[in-house]
Amino acid sequence: MAVLAALMLAAFTFNTAENLPVGLLELISEGLHVSVSAVGYLVTGYGVTVALASLPLAHVTRAMPRRHVLAGLLAALIVSSLVAALATSYSLLLTARVMTALAQALFWAVMGPVAVGLFPPEVRGRVVGALSVAGSLALVVGVPLGTWIGQQSDWPVPLALLAALGLLSLLTIAALLPTSRPDEGRAAYGSKPDTRRFGTVLAAGALSATGAFAGFTYIVKFLGDVSGFSPSTVNALFAAFGVACLTGVGIAGALLDRFPHSTLTTAVATQAVGMLGLYGTGTHSLAAVLFLVLMGGALGPVFMATQNEMLHCAPGRTDIALAANSGAYNAGIAAGAALGGLVLPLADVRGIFLVGGLLSVGSCAVLVGGRLLLRHKPSTSGL
Repeated sequence: MAVLAALMLAAFTFNTAENLPVGLLELISEGLHVSVSAVGYLVTGYGVTVALASLPLAHVTRAMPRRHVLAGLLAALIVSSLVAALATSYSLLLTARVMTALAQALFWAVMGPVAVGLFPPEVRGRVVGALSVAGSLALVVGVPLGTWIGQQSDWPVPLALLAALGLLSLLTIAALLPTSRPDEGRAAYGSKPDTRRFGTVLAAGALSATGAFAGFTYIVKFLGDVSGFSPSTVNALFAAFGVACLTGVGIAGALLDRFPHSTLTTAVATQAVGMLGLYGTGTHSLAAVLFLVLMGGALGPVFMATQNEMLHCAPGRTDIALAANSGAYNAGIAAGAALGGLVLPLADVRGIFLVGGLLSVGSCAVLVGGRLLLRHKPSTSGL
């Protein structure tokens, strides 16, 4: 339980580090004398780095003991956070961000098998849910709190605090996690290897992320321009979106062990309903709030459910499968943000939510079609 708590803290810290520049945009811009858009690239570049590096790093470190790998990743988080806090130039801050992103790219691949391997197979879904709750708390608590601390002091302060959280996780894992070969863990390989299911989940997750983040990138603009909410109300609704995401993760985590396939399909379908509902009725304030909550409640569970599926259907090592899933999902995030930017000049912001909703419907169709194929064809397994 202590190791699980340390991994949860690390997940919270990594996710906070990834998104904290969003809350510190203007402070960093003023402090380093660069444009706000340049600071925004710190977030975009982070996601692209994770997408590109996840699978190669997992392959390179596949034979290394997980205790050593996790200790190294947390040490990299600590060092990169301190470098970012001490950065006096944009280039140095960008270098620190790339270092953190590289560590996070491998962390999500390694952390899952280690955590679930500590517990009996029948509670793996709840363990994945606990880790996802910790990651989701970064958006609900970590980023807002880090933003407030930066506003009360200066932008380097919350970055330095991330190093302190990373140190606490590092000390716990280094002291308590046994040293063993990665292929000896109880969750090192999929419980029900299936190459076809692996490909289906990978494609559906990437498609879902593309649709979700096409809209999420412009959610504040939608609530202001289409729904007509005031800036203060938009801020409150954005916080409600985060709470809905956290609540959805908690509910889905309790269902993963009993309904792993249905949980993923339901989450993607809920996301589609939320986005298409915002497109269709977003001009009505009450309907906009309802569908915003639905979209938020589905966003976190989709990624969590795909990660859980990888622990079951991975055709080989689960860490490689998880790395592929994380890379595909982050590629979807980057593609979604880019797609939203392309659609916006051609249509109003409502059009982005229509496109995102349709992509989510497509993701749901991939999952349903995959399940129908599995009923009529023998599965393939073993790599």
